Amino acid sequence: MRTLDIGILLSPQVRFSFHGGYVCSGVTYSAADLSAVVVGDAIRFAGSEYKRIHFRPCDENAFFTLHDVVIGVNFHWERTQQQNFHGELILFVEQGKIRAVNRLDVETYLKSVISSEMSAGSSLEFLKAHTVISRSWLYAQLLRADKNNCSVLGSETPDEIIRWYAREDHTTFDLCADDHCQRYQGIPQKGNDRVEQAVAETAGIVLTHDGVVCDARFSKCCGGMTERFSACWETVDMPYLQAFRDVADKNGSVDLTNEENARVWIETSPEAFCNTADKAILEQVLNGYDLETNDFYRWQVKYGRQELSELVRERSGIDFGLIEALQPVERAASGRIVRLRIVGSKRTVIVGKELEIRRWLSPSHLYSSAFVVDVCDDASTGEQYFVLKGAGWGHGVGLCQIGAAVMGARGCSYTEILSHYYPNTELCNIESIV
Repeated sequence: MRTLDIGILLSPQVRFSFHGGYVCSGVTYSAADLSAVVVGDAIRFAGSEYKRIHFRPCDENAFFTLHDVVIGVNFHWERTQQQNFHGELILFVEQGKIRAVNRLDVETYLKSVISSEMSAGSSLEFLKAHTVISRSWLYAQLLRADKNNCSVLGSETPDEIIRWYAREDHTTFDLCADDHCQRYQGIPQKGNDRVEQAVAETAGIVLTHDGVVCDARFSKCCGGMTERFSACWETVDMPYLQAFRDVADKNGSVDLTNEENARVWIETSPEAFCNTADKAILEQVLNGYDLETNDFYRWQVKYGRQELSELVRERSGIDFGLIEALQPVERAASGRIVRLRIVGSKRTVIVGKELEIRRWLSPSHLYSSAFVVDVCDDASTGEQYFVLKGAGWGHGVGLCQIGAAVMGARGCSYTEILSHYYPNTELCNIESIV
């Protein structure tokens, strides 16, 4: 079975504990409260210095704990956790710090991913659907021929900055443990039987198109309309990542590239699988820190003019002066803005694509780039402020997690969920491809 190296933590000091025996260089460790510290280009551990330390479990029941693991890096809910892991622990020096890597097999990894991306109490069919797309995305990255060591791509002129964020291929491990790749937060909590079943019943199954494993993207909430790949990343599109209404028959699509249509769409609450306030369903999809965000389908943020000007200067590194206008230049099929003109008293620049827009207009990330802008007057102060009214949470490409959870709750099978969000695909066993 294929094994993976997952990058968990990068820190000057790594604190860890062993539960059960772990062997390194012929010595067995089973103690709690161990630590390793970087010293120059080496790691100091147990009174000695090493270039690389590799701990292997003595049996399948052994596990280790890592302390102060950062999750949600650069997102609004960033925090640290104590996490437990099965498999091997590898430590080495990287960028003057210690990199902690967990080595384990693919299917065990997936059990944690599914529990980390959503609640283990989700419907079985939704869990099975997400297991297949998480496995598909994983193998699509591992099998790619065009390895990329640069995550920020695009073009830049004095008047226009277009950036998108590809998945940077990690050079010292296969995947990271955060949202940059897929959430992997170690051994799932108790009550994980349904996830175990979902992984077991879909063992080895991946989505394919023309015999190639699909790059199965997904986001929290499409906002009622899914998006094409090219709106968010390089200018190519896949037949299985299309833009359509997130309803059963996919009919009633609206031209949301049109500014008037986009405003009506965003300022109303059209029917969609992901348009739900059902707490039981939301708790299936959203873990505790995700539930802190409860206005994902339609949302609103408000900035004073000075506040917005300072925010954009800090986030973009460009001094626009006082922001005078935010003008959509180009919208994609879901209404997401892919090119936005920012007009300031000192400078005017067009920015894109969707994630760069979200980064510039929020201390962390704006929920999505599907928004309209109003400039209003504060009657009490006489000052002007910007109101951004938006739709959805994330890029909207591929599976909509909220929508898929609703489909599962309504009795749809995992194959129906997958065929809805990934048309023109087939299910195959990965062993028939690699």
